[in-house]
Amino acid sequence: MSDLGSEDAESGEAGKDIGEYEGDRDGEGQRHGFGKARLPNGDTYEGEYEHGLRSGHGTYRFKNGALYTGNYLQNKKHGKGVFFYPDGSKYAGDWVHDQRQGYGEYLYANGDTYTGEWANNKRHGQGTYVYKETGSKYVGCWVNGIQNGPAELIHLNHRFKGRFLNGKPLGRGKFIFDIGCEQHGEYIQPVQEKEEEDEDEPPLPLEPIWKVSEITKLTPWSPHDEELLVPKEAADGVAEEEEIPSALDAEEGEDHPEGDAEGEGEGKREEEVNQDQED
Repeated sequence: MSDLGSEDAESGEAGKDIGEYEGDRDGEGQRHGFGKARLPNGDTYEGEYEHGLRSGHGTYRFKNGALYTGNYLQNKKHGKGVFFYPDGSKYAGDWVHDQRQGYGEYLYANGDTYTGEWANNKRHGQGTYVYKETGSKYVGCWVNGIQNGPAELIHLNHRFKGRFLNGKPLGRGKFIFDIGCEQHGEYIQPVQEKEEEDEDEPPLPLEPIWKVSEITKLTPWSPHDEELLVPKEAADGVAEEEEIPSALDAEEGEDHPEGDAEGEGEGKREEEVNQDQED
């Protein structure tokens, strides 16, 4: 259920009020203008109405502690608004028909933040995700809540620039180090061979493997370039033997923002918000 279940229950059939209301009305007796309402389940709304529906700016308080303050259009969150969730997380930004859509910032309960574009309640487009625990941040493309496309993964003293697919680096890229050098290479997805007795079970996905091609001075290459670098054979064994952390190694211990994981987490929060409201 969405967090709108109880909000939509404010007006009954034929415009009949449900719950208590104090405020302006139109010629037909419908809530119109500014008013305060208390629903039977304990939720409250204070703000603007148009012909019986919340439209304009208002504040809706859920009985479990969640709160939305911002713009409405025909009983739906629409425009700019801030939603405070019961677990301490918060979203501030654009809404379209009750969905996080457009540009906004999400502060997660663990202190991580995402700032960027949204579509259908998911991170989608360009955005920056900052991991509070390590200070690392992902700056780049998202598709349906998952890191996908050209991006940079920035750490304390180095960063990785390349492309991501389904939340993992894949294909050509480079590590850029603050000491003034770069390690170029490619993330390769290993293929796991099925064993005969496991033919009916899909193989578990393997982590991409970083393969070094060369070490250079700083270069202008980026994953947005139309002509990608062609990996060269290492001139000597040093490039491949030197231990330089990969993007995956550098991220160990970080709580990665997987799209499904976020959807479940936020979905559960909103379901908890709304389950209580409709019951």
